[in-house]
Amino acid sequence: MPKFDQPVIRKGRIRRGMFLLGPAFVAAIAYVDPGNVAANLTGGAKFGYLLVWVLVAANLMAALVQYQSAKLGIVTGRTMPQLLGERLSKHPRRLFWAQAELVAVATDVAEVIGGAIALQLLFGLPLVLGGVIVGAVSMIMLGLQSRYGQRPFEFVIVGMLAVVAIGFLAGLVVRPPDGGAVLDGLLPRFDGTESVLLAASMLGATVMPHAIYVHSALARDRHGKAKGADDRARLLKATRWDVVIALGVAGVVNIGMLLLAAVNLRDIDGTDTIDGAHAAIEGALGPGVALVFAIGLLASGLASTAVGSYAGATIMEGLLHRRIPIFVRRVVTMIPALIVLGLGVSPTWALVVSQVFLSFGIPFALVPLLRLTNDRSLMGEAVNRRWVSWALGIVVLLVVALNLALIVLTLAGGES
Repeated sequence: MPKFDQPVIRKGRIRRGMFLLGPAFVAAIAYVDPGNVAANLTGGAKFGYLLVWVLVAANLMAALVQYQSAKLGIVTGRTMPQLLGERLSKHPRRLFWAQAELVAVATDVAEVIGGAIALQLLFGLPLVLGGVIVGAVSMIMLGLQSRYGQRPFEFVIVGMLAVVAIGFLAGLVVRPPDGGAVLDGLLPRFDGTESVLLAASMLGATVMPHAIYVHSALARDRHGKAKGADDRARLLKATRWDVVIALGVAGVVNIGMLLLAAVNLRDIDGTDTIDGAHAAIEGALGPGVALVFAIGLLASGLASTAVGSYAGATIMEGLLHRRIPIFVRRVVTMIPALIVLGLGVSPTWALVVSQVFLSFGIPFALVPLLRLTNDRSLMGEAVNRRWVSWALGIVVLLVVALNLALIVLTLAGGES
């Protein structure tokens, strides 16, 4: 073949590869939801750069885990909840669904509350009304996915992810962090029980159980089951790039949020709430940065609650063997968030607690994922290599250890 045709061929391959990107970006929105905002801002405001290492480790874990979930959907043509539903007997299957559903509801509480806070910051709306508006807009987004397919839905989510990234990173351009302090924050350590609580919250907000379940569905719905070895290799290669890029963006945004708080909110009263942090950002960096921050928070809440509803429907269909209209599910799961807002509970506190709750649901998603992707009879040649199995096993052990430490330290009420 003539040499001048090679660049054309390469460009064609790149375009085809880029067309395959998308599912990981939808899953990644779960990693920059309002729960992340609350956990990361609180961690940076209270402990400065101390917990940077937690976010770095959590995002590395997330990339490994999300690729395994997507691989499961591509190789088997089924979602992770479907595979679990086929393997569990009636009562264990329902119990597993119950814990997964509670995790999904906790996720939705964080996302609706976050969007409501953003609407209050931007327009002064009451929190309950803001929560209703967030739920209504998320229904419109889900309608887009139902009517026009996954690709337009992905474009909307990617656009919102870009808004989130700009909203939460703009402040670092105005006042960048101390490079030496950031490097020091990469050294793993804690500073008392509260830092462990926040670490668990940041982990729960980063390695999110519902994102693990839904990525297998997103990959399956977008690509279908791989047809033969060549097709599987092509899809898995594209998926690796999809995960690396999407989770890389999410990781930068997460770390950026913590650094924003470490630089601008350290030792400032009232920054333990999102609205207080917003006011402090406005005072330190000006109203323009504060406005962009609030817009990023709103985009985060709207996009993540739509993805959360998608995940909840996937969990319910796979484990209960029932297809419930996603709009019905959207209304039902929105109710707990509206109740929390109506009771006058501190929204930021509710966000942080919801993320701690999520961290306890992570092992229930990770252990089955490890077992399924280690099953050669299910995965064939795509079964996990030995080093991947070991890495996933270490991730599970680290998550369980952190949660056990959280329980012990909290019950003891002492200092670590």
